[in-house]
Amino acid sequence: MKLYSYAQCSTCSKAIQWLKAHGHQPVPIDITSSPPSRSELELALQQLGRKRLFNTSGKSYRALGSAVVQAMDDQQALDALAADGKLIKRPFLITAAGTVITGFNPQEWQAQL
Repeated sequence: MKLYSYAQCSTCSKAIQWLKAHGHQPVPIDITSSPPSRSELELALQQLGRKRLFNTSGKSYRALGSAVVQAMDDQQALDALAADGKLIKRPFLITAAGTVITGFNPQEWQAQL
């Protein structure tokens, strides 16, 4: 299991607490200094689609603008995400089975884990 998160993100903290309470021992990876690899982002794109990959409430997203993001093709979107971890919706979890989950929804996480 790989958990990309951001230390100042309260949602990430809730996800880590939830994982620990459910018997998992996550080792958080700082999404800003070590964002998911291009191949991990491609896997997420295949599983989730572009909409669930972007942190639409973040400063980086607002600085780019939604119109610019919507105008990107998939390769440009992956380039942008790989270049700036703050653009990626967090927490960003990759299970041992290779399932990608973004955001924290306890019901979704329970079903996937």
